[in-house]
Amino acid sequence: MHRSVTPDVVVVGAGMVGAACADALSAAGVRVLVIDRDGPAAGTTASGEGNVLVSDKEPGPELDLAIASRAEWDVVRGRLSERVADVEWEAKGGVVVATGDPEPLTAFAVKQREAGVVARVITPAEVFDLEPLITPRVTVGVHYPDDAQVQPVLAATALLAMVRERGGEVRSGVNAIGVRQSRGRVVGVDTSDGDIACGAVLNACGPWAGAFGAAAGAPIEVLPRRGMVLVTAPLPECVRHKVYDADYVGAVGSGDAELQTSTVVESTRAGTVLIGSSRERVGFDDAVRVRVLRELARKAVGLFPFLGDVPVMRAYGGFRPYAPDHLPVIGADPRVLGLWHATGHEGAGIGLAPATGRLITELFLGLAPHLDPSPFRVDRPAVIAR
Repeated sequence: MHRSVTPDVVVVGAGMVGAACADALSAAGVRVLVIDRDGPAAGTTASGEGNVLVSDKEPGPELDLAIASRAEWDVVRGRLSERVADVEWEAKGGVVVATGDPEPLTAFAVKQREAGVVARVITPAEVFDLEPLITPRVTVGVHYPDDAQVQPVLAATALLAMVRERGGEVRSGVNAIGVRQSRGRVVGVDTSDGDIACGAVLNACGPWAGAFGAAAGAPIEVLPRRGMVLVTAPLPECVRHKVYDADYVGAVGSGDAELQTSTVVESTRAGTVLIGSSRERVGFDDAVRVRVLRELARKAVGLFPFLGDVPVMRAYGGFRPYAPDHLPVIGADPRVLGLWHATGHEGAGIGLAPATGRLITELFLGLAPHLDPSPFRVDRPAVIAR
C-alpha cells in the first residue's frame, strides 16, 4: 500500500492519451496519480506508428481537434526537460497519392483547405521530386507540410516523466477495479493495490475503456479495432515523408467490421520502414493473420516497388479504441460525478493526445475550452451504453 498526498485526479491508463492528460493537468497545478495494470505505453501506444496527422480527416470535429493538437504538440514538447526532450519528433510532412482517378483526392484537398489545413495539390512530377522511389503510376498527389511523426513510447514516457518532476506519481502493475462513491460522486478508485482516495478518476484505458466504464457504473460504447504494421530491415534514406494512398482516408472513417487495408509507408530515424495499415474488428483476438500481412506487403510494393526486394524484420499489432461514430470521447460523465473519460481516438490517439489533454484540463478546471467540446461529449447516443 502506497502512502502519499491524496491526488486530485487518478488517471487510469498510462498510454499516450493518459500521459498527455496527466501532463496537462499537472502543468496546471493539479495533483495527479497515473496507474496502469501493465506499465507506461505498454498497450495501444506501443503498437502504433506515431502518426501526427491533419491529412487524413474529413472536415468536422475530429479535424478541428487534429489541427488544435498539431499546434499543441509544439507546446507540449516545449515543456519537456532536456533529459527527456528527444522523442524523435520529425516534422517531415505527408504526401497522399492517387494512382487512379485524381478527382476524389483533389476534391478532398479542397475541402480540407476550406477547413484551414495546408494541402497543396501537386503533379506526378512534383510527387517524384519529393519521393523519387514512388511508383510511376501516380496520377496526382497532395502535400501536407504539417503532418509529423513521433516515437510514441518515448513521447508517452517523457510526458509521464514530467508528471513525476511536478510531484505527481506513476504506478505500474496496478489494476483499476472500479470507483468508490459517496453521496453520488467519486471519492476514490478501487485497485489491485488497495483503495486510492481521490477527487476524480479519468478513464484513459483505450480499447479497454468500455470495460472500465462499466466497472465504474457508467458503461460507454468503446470497442477494440485490430491493426497490424510491418517493419523492414534498416535501409539508407528511401522514403522521405509519410506517404499513403488515397484509400486511407476512407478506411479511417469506415465502420465496416471486415478487414480493410490501405497503404501507409514511412521511414523511422533508425532506418527501418514502417508499413501499414489494417483495420479489423475481431474483438481482442491478437492472433497474427498471414493474409493481413500479405495484403499490407502487396499494397506497399505497389506504392514503392523497391520494397519488393527488402526483407521484413518483424510485424506487430495492437488494439485501437473505436467509437461507433468515429469521434473520441472526451469529458465528464453525467452519470457518475467525478468520473471523466478520454478515449475512443482509434488510430489517431498519438496525434490527438495533446489537445485532448488540454481540453480535459480546461473542462476540469472550469476554464473556457480552446475548442468546442460538445461533439466529444460522453452522453451522445453513439457512445452512452444503457
